[in-house]
Amino acid sequence: MRVKIHREGLNILMVLLLIMVVINLSAWMFIRPVEIPIVFSAVCAVLYLLVVNFFRSPRRTFRGDRDRVVVSSVDGTVVALEEVFEPEVPRRKVKMLSVFMSVFNVHANWFPVDGEVLLVRHHKGRFLSAYLPKASVENERSTVLIRAENGQEILMRQIAGAVARRIVTYANPGERADIEDHMGFIKFGSRVDLYLPLDTEIFVKIGDKTVGGVTTVARLR
Repeated sequence: MRVKIHREGLNILMVLLLIMVVINLSAWMFIRPVEIPIVFSAVCAVLYLLVVNFFRSPRRTFRGDRDRVVVSSVDGTVVALEEVFEPEVPRRKVKMLSVFMSVFNVHANWFPVDGEVLLVRHHKGRFLSAYLPKASVENERSTVLIRAENGQEILMRQIAGAVARRIVTYANPGERADIEDHMGFIKFGSRVDLYLPLDTEIFVKIGDKTVGGVTTVARLR
């Protein structure tokens, strides 16, 4: 597993570093006693490392059986697992599996299945806490419909939260979906919902931790 900085964070980290360098140089030049700029610089260093940690982008290899497998799209915690009616697509009852990401998780998003991207749709909306059930339909979100290799359709939805303000989706209709590839990125904490056929075999429960691109969460019938 190789880790690098995600491209979505490069500009942010460069600007933040420049700002911190200017502020810290000013503190060392003009603030006394010297213990104050020492503490200030230490706090800035910790904050910067936290942001670097947030934008880490591991390259992961799935080593399990790919036949009909559904893999977690994100690192995080399973917060919902229930039958719901999905009114957008595919307009029928499905199993919804939701994984919430904290600010300490990797925020790259992986494709949940191998297959073909059928639809990509972005919705403007609110920025409620991603923990709330209504966040799935009221928050800023991006919907991606994928046809798995066995012909079944899987819906993946990136959802913004109270802190997350930008959803990035790389998927385009007609493109190949691969569970080892990044599908997108959500900045600063949120959640991803997977909508699966009702007869899907689920391997996780509420409270379980998942690793994006690695943890098998379900298998299609």
